[in-house]
Formats: sequence, C-alpha cells, structure tokens
Amino acid sequence: MNITPEPPVDDDTRRLHAMGYRQELERRLGGFSNFALSLSIICVLAGGVTSFHLGYSATGGAAIGLGWPVVCAFAVIVAAAMGQLASAYPTAGGLYHWAAILGGPGWGWIVAWFNLAGLVTVLAAINVGMYRFALIVSGLAEQTGASPLLEPTFQACGLALVTGSQAAINHLGIGLTARLTDFSGYWILAVSALLVVCLLAFAPGIDPARLVTFANHAGSAGGDVWPVTQNLAYLFLLGFLLPAYTITGFDASAHAAEETNHAEINVPRGIVRSVIVSGIVGWILLSTVVLAAPNPSAAAARGEGALVAIVRDVLPRYLAGGLLGGIVLAQYLCGLATLTSASRMAYAFARDGGLPASHRLRSICPRRKTPINAIWVVAVASVLFTLNTPVYSTITAVCTILLYISYVLPTALGAWAHGRSLRTTGPWNLGPWYRPLAVTSVIGCLGLILIGMQPPNERAAWVIGGFVLVLMIAWRGGVRHHFKGPPGIPLDRST
Repeated sequence: MNITPEPPVDDDTRRLHAMGYRQELERRLGGFSNFALSLSIICVLAGGVTSFHLGYSATGGAAIGLGWPVVCAFAVIVAAAMGQLASAYPTAGGLYHWAAILGGPGWGWIVAWFNLAGLVTVLAAINVGMYRFALIVSGLAEQTGASPLLEPTFQACGLALVTGSQAAINHLGIGLTARLTDFSGYWILAVSALLVVCLLAFAPGIDPARLVTFANHAGSAGGDVWPVTQNLAYLFLLGFLLPAYTITGFDASAHAAEETNHAEINVPRGIVRSVIVSGIVGWILLSTVVLAAPNPSAAAARGEGALVAIVRDVLPRYLAGGLLGGIVLAQYLCGLATLTSASRMAYAFARDGGLPASHRLRSICPRRKTPINAIWVVAVASVLFTLNTPVYSTITAVCTILLYISYVLPTALGAWAHGRSLRTTGPWNLGPWYRPLAVTSVIGCLGLILIGMQPPNERAAWVIGGFVLVLMIAWRGGVRHHFKGPPGIPLDRST
C-alpha cells in the first residue's frame, strides 16, 4: 500500500495551527516583500502627492517642515505598539484577532468592521486621488481641478476601470502581486530620489526658512481647500491630515502574516520599517517641493494642483512629464497593494463568520490560493463608497479616522491587559515601553478624530457616527448571540 507523505509543517504553519487555523493561503512572502507591501500602501507618491494641498494650502511650508515630522513620530509610536501584538499573534486580519483575544468577541467584531471599512475607504481615496492626479497631469483637467471628468458620474466610471484591473491582478494570485509590490517598493524610492535631485538641480533658489514659515492660505489664497480663518494654529492642525492620511496602511504587513515566512519577526519589522522609511522619504520629498517652488503663494492658490504646478514650473517639460507619469504608476500600484490587504482582512473576518455571506467570502481558490470572492467584493464596495462621498478631502478624513481607530483599539486593550491577561509575547516586543506608547497612541488618535471632522469635512462626523450607531444596533440586536470570534478565545469576555 502506497502512503502519500504529509507536506512538511514549518514553524509558521505550526504556530497558525496552534491558534486554531489551517494554512490555506500560500506562504511565500519574505521579509522585504512584507515590508514592500506596507511601503507600497503608505506610498508617499500617492497620499503625500495627491494630498499635498491639504497641508500646503493650510499654512504653507510649515505644514511640511514642522507638521509632517510631528505626525510621523506619532505614527511610529502606533506602529511600534502594533508590532508587539503582531509578533505575538501573526494571523491574517491581525488587528481583529488581537482585539478579540485581548477584549473578547465584541471588541474583535468592532475592530474588524472599523479596519475593513477603513481599508475599503482608503482604497477609494487612493484610487480617487490617482484618477484626479492623472487627469491633471494629462491635461484633461485644469490644475485648479476643474473638469467635467471630475464630476461624480465620470469619476465613478474611471474608478471602476482602475479598481477592476487591480482586482483582476489580485485574482491571479499572490505570486504576481508580490512581484509587483516588490517592484513598487523600489519604484517609490527611485522616483522619489530622482524627483528630489531634479527639483534641487533646477530650482531657481533654495530658502530653508520656508519650512518653518507659517502662511495663511485659507480660502481663495489656498484654492479654497480650507474655509477662511485667521487662526494659524487651527490651520496648522488641519494640515496634519496630509501626513496622517499618507502614513496609513502599514497594517498590511499584519494582514499578510499568513503569507509571510518567519512572520513573528518579519511582520512587526515590516510594520515599523515601512512607517520610518516612508516618513523620512516623504519629508525629504515634500520639503524639496516646498523649497523649489518659484512662487509659493501662487502655488498654494492652485489648490489641488499645487504640486503639479510646482513641478512643471521648475522642471523642463519632458522631465516633468516623465516624473509625473512615474508618480501615477506608483499610485496605481499603491491601490493594488491596498486591495491585497483589504481582501485578506475580509477573508480573515469571514473565516470566523463575522461578515454577511461569510461562507462565500472565506472561500479560497484551490488553484490560485487567493480569496477571490473577498477581492471582488472589496473592489466593488470601494467604488460604491465614492458615489456616496465623492469629495476627496472627506474621503481621506473618513478613511484616516476609521483606520487609526482600528489601529489604536487593540493597542488600548493590550495596554489594559498588559501584565495581566496579556502574557503572550513574540520575539519582537517593547518590554516596559509598551504601555506608555499605547497610551500615547490613544491620545493622539483622539486628536486626529477631531481634526478629521472639521469643516469642510463635517460629513465625516456623520459617516463615522452613523457607522458606529449601525454597529451598536447590529451587535445588541443579535450578532453577539452567534458571533464567537477567533477559535480558542474566552467567550465570557465580550462587550
């Protein structure tokens, strides 16, 4: 009798089995690929470029020179605290899993919905930003952002084509996606470096004082990005939305944990390194743009087209066109990586029965080892969201708030349980620094929520508030009676 030998079980698979899950996804990402996935989603050439006006049209160069480092330092703290939990519980859908273990099924369910909604809306924000940026770069829209093609109906059709192509690539398997995200990591760094060198070489003059100079660009002086106000401190805080939105998506490393080798080490490293590298590269890049601007006030008045205007005013036409085209490609790959992350979150949540039609969303294609249904549902949901909230700044505010809440809730639960019920640690941990960093994360997140709901983004408050209300009604209305969360958690610990 011939006996087919069992496939070898490595430490990653054994650890996953111990947490109650089978190895269904294909584990082929190395440390760099895991890092590149988060780096590609953060992508300073996406959020940093398409949201440049959110900072520059607030307080000018100071929003970049001073505001960017402040928010990036906060993001590093959030990432470090997340990294400790990722090392202890390296699973797809990581944040949801951590919250359920630390606080019970109810907290896990809430975090899962915040994170999934954040990923869907950030995919929408990335692709809306790319679509609008590409139209401005191509000349099909004016640098002020005026064009019929930017109307909601045309925008939705363009987004459907972009997002559909990203879903098709994800559909083909993690192998192709990994190669593209690896390329994206190198591409982001190469294009950023080339843009910095060219802007410095062709700049009419360099005045470092611009990076610490506050200017009031509210109202028409900043292309009507922000409402008129004389309060510079208030405007400076509004400009935090630029780095806060840009430095999101680093949870992708956690969502790809079940596809990453040596996940206990490579996942937390991917989370933290992607934030640090993106923060440094983004600050250098955007600071260079500020320094190179021939006329800072005129650039700010362009509003959404400010960065494109500066690049075109400084560089020769052929060089500006090539670099701006390279930025559009980076933005497309950013959306591709985001869809990968969001689909893994949907798959992980559905695997534990947390989503409607979970039995379909948790299915894995036997041939391609990818959650095909989850991929396409996430893609469709992101396009539909833009129909309800087509304003770009509001989309960025909503996704930033949703994601940072999902980042901070498990961290807060970990701080509460640290040294008591939280006894599992991985090889990557902060020791006694975990609790103070977790508390700092919570305080900073509350500040970002307030900033993200200020005019003209008042609708963000209604979106977030309505979302929370629906979650509360659904949980109390019956979900709590049948949702048990990940396998092996204590069922009496629930919200």
